[in-house]
Amino acid sequence: MAENINSFFFNTTPRIIYGSNVSEDSNPFSKKIGKSVLLITDKGISSLKLYENLITNLRKSGIAIHIFDNIEADPSLKTLEKAISFGKEIDASGIIGFGGGSSMDVAKLTALVLGSNENLEEAWGVGNAKGPRLPLILVPTTAGTGSEVTPVSIITVDGDEKRGVSSPLILPDFAILDPLLTVGLPASTTAATGIDAMVHAIEAYASKNANNNPISSLFAKEALVLLGGSIRQSVLKPKNIEARGKMILGSMLAGMAFANSPVAAVHALAYPLGGTFHITHGLSNALVLPGVLRFNAADPWAAKKYAELLPFLFPNENLEKSDQTLTSIFIENLVNLSSDLKLPQKLRELDIPKDACSSMAKDAMKQTRLLVNNPRELNEKDAFDIYSSIW
Repeated sequence: MAENINSFFFNTTPRIIYGSNVSEDSNPFSKKIGKSVLLITDKGISSLKLYENLITNLRKSGIAIHIFDNIEADPSLKTLEKAISFGKEIDASGIIGFGGGSSMDVAKLTALVLGSNENLEEAWGVGNAKGPRLPLILVPTTAGTGSEVTPVSIITVDGDEKRGVSSPLILPDFAILDPLLTVGLPASTTAATGIDAMVHAIEAYASKNANNNPISSLFAKEALVLLGGSIRQSVLKPKNIEARGKMILGSMLAGMAFANSPVAAVHALAYPLGGTFHITHGLSNALVLPGVLRFNAADPWAAKKYAELLPFLFPNENLEKSDQTLTSIFIENLVNLSSDLKLPQKLRELDIPKDACSSMAKDAMKQTRLLVNNPRELNEKDAFDIYSSIW
């Protein structure tokens, strides 16, 4: 019997452009972003000159391009403030975020503050941004965050605390998906960001948020089909464009899912790993995922949801079993996939001391906007036990 469908909303990026080399074509949006454009990225992207052809084409249209490439992993409030200051200096008329989730997160809030001059301190949280923002284009170079279709930006403040702005106002005008931009990613990054995208789909599907809806569920399942069917090829054969394309589309669909049916405890417990120990977001999620799923599986509703996802991610399993058994298979298959992709499996492999489990558990409890979406209520002791189980 189908579940009752409650009232819901669904927001996403209004225009999405996909294909090889589409990141070089400025025609679809050149008239949208004005004549003084701030491109926000990182040093690695700049060294690879991945945006060179795009810039050339924008300049042919009479648009001045200014590069801010000081974005770091888990970008700090100080970095965001520098990007905003630079944008004011050049009188930016539009923003392009070109890179991974960190670059896109900074681009979103830079566009917001420059477009409205609002107080960022008042924008933190859900639905507090007032806007308007500057025209915004996002071009992902990884297949993991889905940030190009999410109304969320995460910034590190006060050393290691993560804060977020969640508002449809910071969805971009255009998302440009070019699988060729992901070809040069290291195998470890491809693997970690791919698992990250799977986490987005899994948490969205099993979210207890009141806005969990049929559209998000549909996208979550299709995301897992695309990601599960292509992640091994993308890691083992990095120049396989078909696999890369499926990965970036799967990441986008997972982003659409969790943008409307928000993520939960996996992300809440992953954030202290990034904030305190500077573990990349994708790898943090991959490490925490099994422990949180095992904890959640004690809830029958969560077990049912995970069991429903099994055939989409792992299609060759026999489904004539109980929800609890299917959920156990689902979790162990995820662990095996992560191991096969050569990702670290334990916190100690990353030199995280065991006594950090206590402080990380305390920090994770600050992520109340995420924890309320978890299918099973989780307290500080539960978080400590999960960290300990993956240490």
